[in-house]
Amino acid sequence: MKLSVGNGLKLAFRPWVEGLEHVPVEGPAILASNHLSFSDSFFLPAVLDRKVTFIAKAEYFTSPGVKGKLTAAFFKGVGQLPVDRSGVRGAGEAAIRSGLEVLAAGELFGIYPEGTRSPDGRLYRGKPGGLARVALRSGAPVVPVAMVDTEKIQPPGQVVPKLMRPGIRIGRPMDFSRYQGMENDRFIQRALTDEVMYEIMRLSGQEYVDMYATAAKRQLAEEAKRKADAEKAAKEAGREAEKQADQDAGRGASGRPRHPGGRPAGPAARLAAVRRRMSERDRAA
Repeated sequence: MKLSVGNGLKLAFRPWVEGLEHVPVEGPAILASNHLSFSDSFFLPAVLDRKVTFIAKAEYFTSPGVKGKLTAAFFKGVGQLPVDRSGVRGAGEAAIRSGLEVLAAGELFGIYPEGTRSPDGRLYRGKPGGLARVALRSGAPVVPVAMVDTEKIQPPGQVVPKLMRPGIRIGRPMDFSRYQGMENDRFIQRALTDEVMYEIMRLSGQEYVDMYATAAKRQLAEEAKRKADAEKAAKEAGREAEKQADQDAGRGASGRPRHPGGRPAGPAARLAAVRRRMSERDRAA
């Protein structure tokens, strides 16, 4: 996969890298990265000589049909492990077990502390459970990583990726041996995670938002729904007003049809009636 996908990505997009020397040549290490794009899990391994193992949702590995099998083979090939996200606690424990197994084998384990992709390019609060517990149980160093501009290559809804140079900045390994044995202390988990997120923010230059990305996504979805509902209501009100205006324009002061046979009134009359109707509605409001 490094020879095919990795070299293809490097040739087509020419990603730039800073701090490559901070990745250990051998032995276990945790690569903790911000998460801007689906492609983050491909660009980072492509620029490293060593194998990097990430975790991915189990649906990528269990989809039916030929396409599902090809997708599963691809994700296995690029070194991703399936994690069932059907239960929050179960998903967290599965991620921790997967990370510990990778690190016990002396390999690199990649993790996104935000837990999901950033919805707007900003850096969100890191979730403390997975990163902190894996780091403290394994004793492996944490290497902060900042992906730069990967979200611009293929924004949501865009099928064809844009050919541009993404960037990768890699920071110095962080040692948390001072917290050894305290992996179940939630204050230690929070402190470790915040320290790593600060380094990622410093490397990436992103604006930091002190809330979880999942909560931000829910807020954005709710706002989009409210906006869509308001636009729909406005359109329906406009149609009702126009319909009523057509009826009003076709009648005289006595209420009888202005034109014999119910012939529609002209555009000017309809427009005047629409304006009158909306003015009455505004005064009532």
